[in-house]
Amino acid sequence: MKRLLTLTLCITAALKGFTQAPTAGQTYSFSVADCINYAFEHKDSVINAGLDVKSADYKVKETIGQGLPQINGSASFQDYLKVPTTLLPGEFFGAPAGTFIPVKFGVKYQSNLGVSATQLLFDPSYIVGLQGRKTYKELYNRAYTRSKIDAQVNVTKAYYQVLVSNEQIKLLDANIAQLKQQVDQTTAQNKQGFVEKIDVDRIAVQYNNLVTTRENTIRLLALNYQLLKFQIGMPIEYNLILKENLSDVNINGDVAETVTDTTFYRRRIEYGLTETNLQLSRYDLKRIKGQFLPTLSANASYANSYQNNSFGSLYSTSFPSSYIGLTLNVPIFSGFQRTNRVKQYAITVQKNENSLNGLKNALNLQASQAKIVYFNGLQSLNNQKRNQELAREVLRVSKIKYQQGVGSSIEVTQAQTSLEDADNKYVQSLYDALVSKVDLDRAYGKIQ
Repeated sequence: MKRLLTLTLCITAALKGFTQAPTAGQTYSFSVADCINYAFEHKDSVINAGLDVKSADYKVKETIGQGLPQINGSASFQDYLKVPTTLLPGEFFGAPAGTFIPVKFGVKYQSNLGVSATQLLFDPSYIVGLQGRKTYKELYNRAYTRSKIDAQVNVTKAYYQVLVSNEQIKLLDANIAQLKQQVDQTTAQNKQGFVEKIDVDRIAVQYNNLVTTRENTIRLLALNYQLLKFQIGMPIEYNLILKENLSDVNINGDVAETVTDTTFYRRRIEYGLTETNLQLSRYDLKRIKGQFLPTLSANASYANSYQNNSFGSLYSTSFPSSYIGLTLNVPIFSGFQRTNRVKQYAITVQKNENSLNGLKNALNLQASQAKIVYFNGLQSLNNQKRNQELAREVLRVSKIKYQQGVGSSIEVTQAQTSLEDADNKYVQSLYDALVSKVDLDRAYGKIQ
């Protein structure tokens, strides 16, 4: 039995050393805030949302550019392999009436160089586009904020998962240490004839199961570290060390003030995004209505024409032309297309208004649910703490009774099982409470 226990401890120590060995790559020591800031700079979803903000800014500049002068240059060259022929009435040249004389007009080489410009003077759609450019940029800025909030929530939960797994390993280590002592004592008592072999085997089975549980938990801890690295956008091969522990986490902070806030939904990024979409749909409706109004633009052109039968002398003589003018486009009738388009956009506005009202109710419901889950989680955590202490006390008394000969090894085994179960439930309740606190803060708009 001693050889078996020694071999088990050696394997466990080797596995622990393998798991904690530093991985290749850089090493970081992060708090929760450090992980969140790292995710803001490296998480692909956050980076892409930031690129969308830049793209929206360029889109706004593109829209503004539609109201600036539009200048274009043009150049052309023609080599008439056969100069076009035109038929003229014969009587122009003294020929009989009804006859035609073929005449070639033009030269072999022709070229034109010109520049034209247009300037928008009045366009209701352009004016509305300028009015909505701030709202358009705000939409992508809020989408960027939402991606950062999502990253912050996911990173915090992943960080807490690692802390809870570490806590679970500490509890397992404590149980393994005291159970190892109990195995040694029971083995010694068996050699002295005070206890039966079955008592030693029963405790050894429990010990081996606990060692196996610890090994599995260590592997899960390594996986949780990888999940945290994934959430912050860190390469898996990098080594990450957590600076904080569970004692640094304040589960009860600012809860009373949070749950009494009745206007929290206005801080929710989802509400802001829906508001922005509603405002943009109103601008779209206004833009479509503007299509009933005329548009006015100014235009100008200057060109040089070159013609010659000799290519070498083509550009020796130019024939310039230029003009300036105004273009007025007045919509008269479009087969009721514009009217029906206005009605469609008006319906879109109504739908977005309904969505905003529905979202307000949904956010209130979500907050109420998060509050209940949080308080239930706290109560369960406190209850599991008490159960854990009671189970530890029951185990202590059972061991004393067994050592004094007034109890059985079965009672000790059952007490040990109860303590392990209490530890597992405590760890689960601890994680649930931490996660519910994060969900509560998000539900009430405290994560920005």
